[in-house]
Amino acid sequence: MHDVYENPLCTRYAGEEMKKLFSDDFKFSTWRKLWIALAQSEQELGLPIRDEQIAEMKAHIYDIDYESAARHEKEVRHDVMAHVLTYGEACPTARPIIHLGATSCYVGDNTDIIKMKEALGIIRSLLIKTIGALAEFAEKYKALATLAYTHFQAAQPTTVGKRACLWIQDLLMDLAQLEFVRGNLKLLGCKGTTGTCASFLELFDGDEKKCLQLDQKIAEKMGFESCVAVSGQTYSRKTDFQVLQVLSGIAQSATKFSNDIRLLSHEKEVDEPFAEKQIGSSAMAYKRNPMRSERIASLSRYVLCDLDNAAITASAQWFERTLDDSANKRISVPEAFLAVDGILGLYYNIVSGMRVYPAVIAKHLREEMPFMATENILMYCVKEKGGDRQSLHEAIRVHSVEAARQVKELGKPNDLLDRIAGDPIFRLTREELDKLLDPASFTGLAKQQTERFLSQEVRPVLEKYRDEPDRHVDIRV
Repeated sequence: MHDVYENPLCTRYAGEEMKKLFSDDFKFSTWRKLWIALAQSEQELGLPIRDEQIAEMKAHIYDIDYESAARHEKEVRHDVMAHVLTYGEACPTARPIIHLGATSCYVGDNTDIIKMKEALGIIRSLLIKTIGALAEFAEKYKALATLAYTHFQAAQPTTVGKRACLWIQDLLMDLAQLEFVRGNLKLLGCKGTTGTCASFLELFDGDEKKCLQLDQKIAEKMGFESCVAVSGQTYSRKTDFQVLQVLSGIAQSATKFSNDIRLLSHEKEVDEPFAEKQIGSSAMAYKRNPMRSERIASLSRYVLCDLDNAAITASAQWFERTLDDSANKRISVPEAFLAVDGILGLYYNIVSGMRVYPAVIAKHLREEMPFMATENILMYCVKEKGGDRQSLHEAIRVHSVEAARQVKELGKPNDLLDRIAGDPIFRLTREELDKLLDPASFTGLAKQQTERFLSQEVRPVLEKYRDEPDRHVDIRV
């Protein structure tokens, strides 16, 4: 259809698995699974629910009559009751016991928790995949010296691999937060209208123990260890905020990476993957814009702003239940997951296909190295040539100022080394100068830090998750 709005997160950015997870089919079939879990648990706890009723419900989990549900919702103006009625039409024998004792949030909230847990699992797999690709990149370039920057001004050199370790470290922090939040997700359970279990206490003739057992049985049937201990009608909306915090953290990390790649692309030190017939600009045919990194930044900006939705929603809840969360949650939570799914797909795609240009990197080092090497030159001339430190320092200052003027005002090459070589106060040969300017001697422990970080921090994580599903990544545009 091209005559109505379609969400670009679905049509352009997110992967198929994530889209299916937030689909109507997953949502409403999960509602039916929850109704089955409720009926089974109530039966096990002594309520007069027959096996044939449960069998009938199980036979109609996936054959959802959406037209009937829409017709009912138009009449009753209640989405859960519309589906209760639709399920009852498919299951006439079970109709009297479907949703017995429950409130709407039993299916709505529990399904949301289930979806978020599953979605975080997909995100975890994509994180591991991206970390693995970055680890290979860092290992390959662990010794390749490159300019490091503070304030985007040339600073002491580092290595390309060490810089990649900074990207990995951010993602490892995101992974740890994801695991904490995902590992602490609990179902709402089935506690009734205000979370007091009053309706179930009535159903179980005042047996408090059975009310507690009901929650535990439902949790186990739905693949959870437990339900929240207390609730209103809903689970705390701070849960949504905690989940979106994880996604916001990933968006932060991805944006930092994408900004670095955009700047390095400008310096012509790296290129994103570029398809054979890809067009960089409709006007300038020669362009190779870092459009994938820009897309990461763009989608991440949406996720960062989206976190405010969960924060405001959590803070605005009244007493045991208010409905001003519902419409917002239907949009903010799925779209955050869809966006981060697309972000990590792009991240992995860039890292796994990025081109590095060592010759350009070396050129930039050569241009800045004379200034960076002055301290080494000074120490060498004092130690090996017996020079006077103060006189040498002044000579270097004068030559550096003039060399900088030549570069900035006249656009000439940096001739500081020629000036130093030609000044008899230094008593240096050109060969000695070249040796003092070896980039490898300026990168400190960058190579060793990369090796230790990969062996001690990264590879144990990759080994821990070696059986993680290998999610397919497909960049559409």
